[in-house]
Amino acid sequence: MSKEARESSLKQIYLDYNASTPIAPEVLHEMQPFLTDCFGNPSSSHWAADQLHDAIEEARAKVAALIGSAPDEIVFTSGASEANNLALKGIYYALRRKGSHIITTGIEHPAILGPARFLESIGAEVTYVQVDEYGVVSPEDIEKAITDRTILISVMHANNETGSIQPIAEIAHIACRHGVYLHSDAAQTIGKIPVRVDELGVDMLSLAGHKFYAPKGIGALYIRKGTSIEPLIHGAGHESGMRAGTENVPYIVGLGKAAELVREGHEHNRIDELGKLFWSQMKAHFQDAVSLNGHPVNRLPNTFNINFHGYSGQEILGRMPEIAASTGSACHSGQTTLSPVLAAMKVPVERGGGAVRISLGRYTDEHMVRAAVSMFKERVPIYG
Repeated sequence: MSKEARESSLKQIYLDYNASTPIAPEVLHEMQPFLTDCFGNPSSSHWAADQLHDAIEEARAKVAALIGSAPDEIVFTSGASEANNLALKGIYYALRRKGSHIITTGIEHPAILGPARFLESIGAEVTYVQVDEYGVVSPEDIEKAITDRTILISVMHANNETGSIQPIAEIAHIACRHGVYLHSDAAQTIGKIPVRVDELGVDMLSLAGHKFYAPKGIGALYIRKGTSIEPLIHGAGHESGMRAGTENVPYIVGLGKAAELVREGHEHNRIDELGKLFWSQMKAHFQDAVSLNGHPVNRLPNTFNINFHGYSGQEILGRMPEIAASTGSACHSGQTTLSPVLAAMKVPVERGGGAVRISLGRYTDEHMVRAAVSMFKERVPIYG
């Protein structure tokens, strides 16, 4: 990168990769023919469909290879929200005669909590297991919540706000012992840490393309063979009967390429080192005027949910409009409200009110990290 390009890029620093990622150039390149020349319906029985059908199955194989599943265990969806809805509602509708009890946690993404509350409104019983001060759920608490009517446990792989990684493999052993299905929302972990379904022991796993450099509007649900699940969208037999509707071929191809890039990439160590650089410099300067939310060790290497003591998160970000990041609190009529995740972790309002989430990604470099740290140092006086 030239000096001019670097200086231009530092005028705006994107540190919100947990919210969304840019489409990788390689992904866009792979998609382009299917946005123009390859326009047929993949379900047709003529030459204009053959290439499309093959492209879908190639992408399915790439996504399967990323998480260690069989290709026919991958169902393409419009994103993780649809995948999560399919997992929760699909299991409920398939098994409600057997039982109607679902277990999840108090720190799940709204794409889990929303379907859970909907299911409660039509007769399901949902237990929301709470987390510790690090935002981590106890497998023992999950087991205590299981009843003879429990049909599903859904626990996110890692939290989108704090980066805390949940003990999914331990929960899987418990679920298996009790004959209960286990689902995990892995939207935040794909591309950041290794994700293998057999190591985790899950029956279902949700993916979101725009979290690992594919377009928005495409995702997938891994469904282990033999899992009883009812489709949400009925119609023709697309996606092995699990999701009716003509496939979004360009985006499916993009998701496959993004999955391939994750498998081939070696950026985990680089992002880990950048994260260590960022936090060490921030802590060295601010010392006890900042604190970190989430687990100190078992966390995503790119995610830092930082409390700036004595500030509101909105005030912090308002002082540095060049930085794209997220806040973990909201201020209404002078009252600070913590995000549901920080509130569930019982973070004190006087600390969590100043929470800012910084999340690094593939296109973050050392110059950006050092420039961001300098902005924080220059524009956020230490109260004390």
